Amino acid sequence: MIVLVVVLVIVVIVVGGAVVSYNGLVRRRARTQEAWSQIDVELKRRHDLIPNLVETVKGYAAHERATFEAVTAARAGAVSAGASGDPAAIGQAENALTQTLRSLFAVAEAYPQLKAVDSFVQLQEQLTATEDKIEFARRYYNGSARDYDAALQTFPRNLLANTFRFQPVPYFEADEGDRAVPTVSFTAGTAGTGGTAGAPGDAAGG
Repeated sequence: MIVLVVVLVIVVIVVGGAVVSYNGLVRRRARTQEAWSQIDVELKRRHDLIPNLVETVKGYAAHERATFEAVTAARAGAVSAGASGDPAAIGQAENALTQTLRSLFAVAEAYPQLKAVDSFVQLQEQLTATEDKIEFARRYYNGSARDYDAALQTFPRNLLANTFRFQPVPYFEADEGDRAVPTVSFTAGTAGTGGTAGAPGDAAGG
């Protein structure tokens, strides 16, 4: 009788531990998914701003066709990558888009009269604010992904992860050189890019 009670206690402990571990994985996965949805919202907002930004600059520099086409193509690539739901692929596509936006703002720097165009200034401010939100969401997502992936590798959660097919998630990374938001300086006699969408130093975990 005593042996049976001991066995039952052990079974309850094991099952209870498994349930707790499973629920912990579910919560971590849900937190990661929620964090990614925040990034997705801000990326879509970024994509929506770009066509109007291109058209505004085009009104003053119509001859810069190659730049406009590059931005448009990069945006299309980013939208396409977004449909895949793969953070790694999306990160690469968004980095490429950022590079072309730098070229677009470099063109804009040659036309100080854009400073007087309210639509351009507002679009620039909205883009900067969106980049800030993307960076904040990226840090939160990467932190959630780090905790979730680590949980998948620890015993006994790794047994449950394999049994119930929990999959690790990749980080959403930005290249070190791409983290600054392109901005336009209209100070007399000078032109440069600047801005600070996100601080360097958080490549993996946020």
